[in-house]
Parts: sequence; structure tokens; C-alpha cells
Amino acid sequence: MKEIRIGEEQAGQRMDKFLRRYLPGAGSGFLYKMLRKKNIVLNGGKASGNELLCAGDTVRIYFSDETFEHFRAEVPAPPAAERLRLDPAWILFEDDHLIAVNKPAGLLSQKSRPEDVSLVEYLRGYLTDSGNGLFTAGVANRLDRNTSGIVLAGKDNASARELSRAIRSRSIRKFYLAACAGEISRSERISGYLVKDRNTNTVRILPDDGSSDGRPERSVIRTEKEAGPGSDAPSRIETAYRPLAVIGYPECVTLLEVELITGRTHQIRAHLASAGHPLIGDPRYGDQRINRLFGRKFRLNRQFLHAARMEFPKMDGILKQESGLVIRSPLPDDLRAVLSGGTIRRQCDGKWNAYEK
Repeated sequence: MKEIRIGEEQAGQRMDKFLRRYLPGAGSGFLYKMLRKKNIVLNGGKASGNELLCAGDTVRIYFSDETFEHFRAEVPAPPAAERLRLDPAWILFEDDHLIAVNKPAGLLSQKSRPEDVSLVEYLRGYLTDSGNGLFTAGVANRLDRNTSGIVLAGKDNASARELSRAIRSRSIRKFYLAACAGEISRSERISGYLVKDRNTNTVRILPDDGSSDGRPERSVIRTEKEAGPGSDAPSRIETAYRPLAVIGYPECVTLLEVELITGRTHQIRAHLASAGHPLIGDPRYGDQRINRLFGRKFRLNRQFLHAARMEFPKMDGILKQESGLVIRSPLPDDLRAVLSGGTIRRQCDGKWNAYEK
């Protein structure tokens, strides 16, 4: 018989998922059979497998030593030499519950195809090396491949669940630095409807009719139906921004602080482009003439967009100690070089260089 005491790192997950990770060589059918026959019990009683585990729970597995070791050893963890190593310089913040990573441009937040390598694989290797191999790491927020900056991940199931809930409820505020074409003189909060085309992995922005119930007007729905197969239903979006500085190259560019009120695929990039101010360097929604200019002058080969700051609200429960936490990520060298290569024509906010700290 094996007795497993559930700790904080395993709490919050379903018992059947925990068992599949703990006994990777055992099939789901076999595990459910063992639960029905009470060869696996929870806190001394019969379990169905859909219970949510809590810290302090006890799982007992009544297998022979040979059977237990067979199912534990069937799918071994990757050898330490084969695990992806998370660069310590990427870690912006870490405590018992969460880790904030400074994702470099060019790295996926999570896989889109089985053969991809993403930040998730680096996080899993890091947690395994830290002795938390039973927790399947995932990210709480995602950035486009060529957007750099802050990505959050929980270090155990309960923390990951609460972190994802805070992201979905928009209680954690997310701020980006973006450089866009043209001059923007005042702060704005713009809204609209985003339609994603899964076939091309692009989005388009439809105007907001200002309806009070938050639903798109009939003309918007009709436009979406005309888009044909592969297009998702419209999602209402909101994006807020304030100008920090207007810079000349001599092309006029505005450095913005952008707050992502809602979070949708390519939202900032497409929303600003629809407002007539595409991000410089953006290959999908940008101005190709301007992109070529910045590509030649600064070798900029991606959109100027960086997840620079996250602000946590007052929080309760397992993330109580993160109440009021502010995480910052400095601009990477490629974007810093672009800013330093221009001439500031107008500084709209004298505190924008706080992002450099």
C-alpha cells in the first residue's frame, strides 16, 4: 500500500487527473476500475475520481509493490539533461505561488502544433527541476510569438486556477508599450468588435454601434455571416491608450502606454491599425513602407509591442500575499535601440522612462 499526502502544489486538481500524472503507465479505464473496487481510496473512503483534492487529503493506493512501480516507471520523466532550461535572467518575479517570466520575442507562449517548443516546456522543466514534477505547468496569459514581455504562471493547481480567474475577470491590469505610426495627442478608450479568421490566423475590427446591451448590431452580425466558414463570432473589445512621447525619424511615431481592457487575439495590433495608427514593424497589420524604413534603419523585424507592466488588485485566498503586486519588464534591446535612434519632438508624459527601471 502507498499513502500520498496531498500538498499545496497538488491541491485544486481533480483526483482522476492527479492519478493519471502520478501513475502515468496506468490507463484511465484501469484507474476507474480500481476506484470502483476501492483499491484506490480518498481519505479512507470510496472515491469516484471527480473530487477536487485539498491540501491535507490522503490518497491510498492498494497495489503490490511490483504493480505500483510498473505503472510509475512506464512513462519516466525526461532526463535532466533533456529538459529545457529556463534562463534565470527571464524570471522577473517568483514566490511560492507564481512565477512571472519575461518572454523574449520569437518564442511561443504555448504550443500551436505538437512539434512546437514554447515557454510552457521551459516552465515545466523548471518546475520539475524544483521538485514539482506532478504539476503540469501552463501560462495564465498569452502573448503573440513576436511580442515580448510578462507572462504569468501558477506554480501549483490552486494558484494557477486563481491566477487564471483573475486574468479572465480582468482584475489584474495589463499594460503594454507600443510604438505606432503617426502622431497621437490625447488619451483614448476605443471599442469595437473583433472577428477572427481561423483559416488565415488574422482578425478584423468592426465598428462599435454603441448599443447599451453590449451586443453587435444586426449589420455587424450580417457582415460576420458574409465572412464565410472559418470566422468566429464577433467579440466585443476595449483598448485604452495614452501617448507618452512623439518621436521623429523623421517619420512621426508615437510611443503609447496601452492598457488591454479585454484580451483577444491580436487585439492591440489590429485595433490600433483600424484606428489609423498601426504598430511599426507589424508584418500583418502594419504599413509596409514604414516597416521597410525601420527594418533598414534599425533591423526591426517584429512589431514594437512589449508587455511592460502588470498590477495586481487586493486579493484574498491563496494569492493574498500578491495583493498590490506590481511586476515590470524593461524594454528589450531591439526596441530600446529604436527609441534611442529617434528625436523626441514632444514628451507627453515625463514618467514614461520609469519603464526602463
